[in-house]
Amino acid sequence: MRIGIIGAGKVGISIGHALRRKGFQVTVVSDVAGHNTFDRARQYLGEDILYTTDNVVVAETSDVIAVTTQDGFIKDVATEIAEKGKDLKGKLFFHTSGAHPSSILKPLDEKGALLGSLHPLQTFPDIDSAIHVLPSTYIFVEGTAHALSQLEILGKSIGFTTVPIEGNSKVYYHLSAVFVCNLLCALLYAGEGIMKKIDIGLEPFFPIIKATLENIESKGPLMSLTGPIARGDTGTVEDHIHAMADMDLHRRIYKALSLSAVDMVRRRNILDQETLTTLERTLEAINE
Repeated sequence: MRIGIIGAGKVGISIGHALRRKGFQVTVVSDVAGHNTFDRARQYLGEDILYTTDNVVVAETSDVIAVTTQDGFIKDVATEIAEKGKDLKGKLFFHTSGAHPSSILKPLDEKGALLGSLHPLQTFPDIDSAIHVLPSTYIFVEGTAHALSQLEILGKSIGFTTVPIEGNSKVYYHLSAVFVCNLLCALLYAGEGIMKKIDIGLEPFFPIIKATLENIESKGPLMSLTGPIARGDTGTVEDHIHAMADMDLHRRIYKALSLSAVDMVRRRNILDQETLTTLERTLEAINE
């Protein structure tokens, strides 16, 4: 199985590195950026690989082709190869976008290729971090029946295990990932901004963040909720709102997430309806 990679970014290089480590034959890598990108790729994938700026070369010399470009270029790559490529019958093409289904590669299907998507549910701030966390990462795979059997093998070689997903579910899957990863960073950035008002950094909060994540892992987010909302402490919530008088964005973030917390408390049935109503009215009044 000759594997080619189109797109020598963080995802492409880290996946290529993982596959080579498991004994797969990664033979060619393409990237339109050229030499600077290839210099970095060689550090992880070695010198015994063909590096090219021609995506069609990857398609024609490989049995499995990973399209690891940015999402906005996936369709263009598929169209280019479908128009210029010769024999694509039986070749497996998969992209690594979390948001898009394999159908975005549709032009290749018309040339006889097998289509799929393979997405590591992981954050990749840099290549070294990606290589470190991939072995414990869940890999979500989607595609045609013939593609899935190969994607299962590749996914389990790259990460911890594979999880099948339907193409029309990808947008919800990706949205969830944005909430728990990207927006978590945004939330902690907002918290850090509040602490700057009293000249304290984020470091003292790392233990409570880690403990919360451990609780969520063992008990789930619903049963891990603590704090003033869970206690029905309307007075503290009002103090928080007053403290953010000159912080409009933080007030809106606080309102949205606190209303979500009220819903969690209602589901747990730990506060009476009067307290829940008071909390909701207090929060709804923000920015009115």
